[in-house]
Formats: sequence, C-alpha cells, structure tokens
Amino acid sequence: MSLGCAVFASGNGSNFQALINRKEAGDLDVDFKLFIGNNSKAGSFEIARKEGIKAVHMAPSHYKTEKEYNAKLMNILDGENIELIILAGYMKKLPSELVHKFRHRIVNIHPGLLPAFGGKGMYGSKVHQAVLDYGAKVTGITVHFVDEQYDHGPVILQKTVNVEDTDDVNSLAKRVLVVEHDNYWKAIKAIAQKKITIEGRRVFCNV
Repeated sequence: MSLGCAVFASGNGSNFQALINRKEAGDLDVDFKLFIGNNSKAGSFEIARKEGIKAVHMAPSHYKTEKEYNAKLMNILDGENIELIILAGYMKKLPSELVHKFRHRIVNIHPGLLPAFGGKGMYGSKVHQAVLDYGAKVTGITVHFVDEQYDHGPVILQKTVNVEDTDDVNSLAKRVLVVEHDNYWKAIKAIAQKKITIEGRRVFCNV
C-alpha cells in the first residue's frame, strides 16, 4: 500500500508539481491524499484540483483560537489517514502538537545548506541573497525532518550548487530550484520504502 501523504504549500507549488511528475513517471510510489494551503490564491490549489487531490484552505486567522485551529488541522489529517507530511514552500510554522505527533514524519526542503543561511525569516530569495552577500562559493539544498525550530530538524539529504561570479539572486535561485526538483522526491521515496534510519541527529538514507 502506498504511503498516504499530505502536501502543505503557500505558493505556486513547483516542488509539489515536481513530486506529482515523479509519481506519474513511476519513480515515486506514494498516495497524495491531501493538499493544505494557508493562502487561497496560491497556485498550489490549482495543481491539487487538476490532479484530483483533496484541497483544504487552512489559515490560522480563520479560527478564534490556536487550539481550535490545531484541533481542526489534526482532525483533517486523521480523517485522511495521513502518514507523511511534505512541506513544499509552506510559510507557516507548524503547531508543536502536530510536530510531536508526526515526529520524523514531516519533511521540508530548504534552498540552502543547513545549518548555514537558515532559521526564522530565511526562505526563498532571502536565502539566495544572504548567500551572495556572504560571498559563499557553494550553496545547495537540504531535505530535513521538521522539529519545533525553524530549519533545525535532522538532515536527510543535501546537494551542492556552485555559486558563480556572475550570479544574482534570480540566476542562483533558478539553478538551486532545479536541484530541489531533482532530489526532493528521492528523500520521500527512501522514507516510503523504509530506507531511513535515524540515530540522534544522524539520518542514514539509502537513496
């Protein structure tokens, strides 16, 4: 039976689409049961609808209390028998209750080599600008498990991208995004096939 997955995203969902493409190509055997987005205008909703994936708009601001929001979110995930949560450009911090329940079952991709250029507020072009401002010669991507801190959970997979002297934020972002699309699915496949071993912060991943 395929692993039941929920994808969380806030933007256009290029990583979401890349994962769907891998599934359709037969490279990734998972079941995308649910999409959750906090931005109703996000392009990710169109991707979910086009693929026949249940799409739910969940914004904390729509609920009177954080407790009410958390309870609704957990209820939706339980109702779909979700086993793995995949963050694909999701811009909201997950509730601690959810992270605790899904320990080592929530994955995220970061457009940099953690622990460098990570943490609160470090996402998208801000990461690439920080890399350029620092003068780093190498950047890359990090796929990691999610814990209660931003960009802090155990690293599953990392790939490097050289920073060229001619790079600006846009050119660097484009090359990093290609590497994201080429590799995120590999970490998810390893999880689905139970080829992941975790010892403390060390993750042994056969990809």
